[in-house]
This record gives sequence, C-alpha cells and structure tokens, in this order.
Amino acid sequence: MIIFDWDGTLCDSVAQIVRSVQGVAREMGLPVPSEAEAANIIGLSLHRAMEVLFPEVPPAELEQLISGYSSHYVANEEAPPAMFPGALETLNELRGRGFELAVATGKSRRGLDRVLRVMGMEDMFDATRCADETTSKPDPLMLNELLLERSISPERALMIGDTEYDLEMAVNAGISSVGVSFGVHSIERLAVHKPVAIVDSLPQLLELPELAGR
Repeated sequence: MIIFDWDGTLCDSVAQIVRSVQGVAREMGLPVPSEAEAANIIGLSLHRAMEVLFPEVPPAELEQLISGYSSHYVANEEAPPAMFPGALETLNELRGRGFELAVATGKSRRGLDRVLRVMGMEDMFDATRCADETTSKPDPLMLNELLLERSISPERALMIGDTEYDLEMAVNAGISSVGVSFGVHSIERLAVHKPVAIVDSLPQLLELPELAGR
C-alpha cells in the first residue's frame, strides 16, 4: 500500500492554506503569520496547527479560529483545486501495478471528502484517514489505523509526503517513506528522517525500485 499526504504532496494547495491562515488572523485581530510560518504547520491537524500559530488564543476560542479558517479556505478555493503535475497519471499507474492507495492527511474529513468529490476522485483511494478522526501527525496512529483497516503489514507500506511530520510519522509507525521536494519543508528537513528517496516530481516515483509493482 502506498500512502500519500494530500496538501503539498498531491494537491498544490499551499498558497490557499497560507491565505486562509492569514485571512482568519486579520479577521480576528491576531498577529498575521508570515507565509513561511503559515506554511510550516501544513500537515498538522487543524487544531494543533492553530495552537502552534496562535499560542495566545485561549482554548475556548480555538474553535472559532478553526471555523473561521475553514470558511476562508472554502472562499479561497479554486474549482477544481490544482493537482501537482503528473499526480493523476502517477496514481493511475500505481493502481495498474497492483498497489493499494491511501491518504493520510491533516485535513478534516469534511474537507477531504469535499475536495475528492469536486475532483471526481472518490474512488481513487482504498482508504483515507483525516486528522479529525485520529491523532495529529507525527503520531503514528493515523498510519496504524490505515494498516489495520487494509490488513497490511508495515514492511509492505510506503508513506509519501512533503513535510517532516509525514516522514517522522512513518518512522514512528515503522514504515519506509519517500519525500517530495516541491512541497513545504526543505530537502534538508526531510532527509533527517532517512526516506528511501526524495523526488522532485510525482512521476519520478514510478522509477523507484520499491514501486516496481507486483
């Protein structure tokens, strides 16, 4: 099974997330994070991301912040959202090679279901897990649940992601990983977690020996 992160790995949504974070900060009169600060939290659960970005906000107001972010995200969304070059072709080729496909994302269930529906991709993945259903990356629970659901052992799974949260989660779950260089975190940050490879485009995944197919 090949498990993909969504934002910054398959979907080119980083700018949309950054604009949404900055928009809700302005709306609530909070310090506006820089682009780099807002992008850095991508991959975490929304609740954890807001705690990191806005530590001065009391817990009782976090839900208002999260709700405001979600409203800004939908308002900023292009229709349909842009996938990274070669994403759909790569996913289809991997399915053709006999791999199960899954998503492990910091998005909410409502958010992921909505974007998959808009893009006509409801049947692309065998399993998905969202941050509001489990614990935030880099805790391994999200991956462990996917493996259990599909009866896959860790050595038969591979995590693909653009952040150190994705790759650290894979390490914590005993799963090999591949980093992508075109997302949020630098190659240097990804390399700390010893992925089997770091690729510069999604079609390069098809050249990896680990993904030669069955």
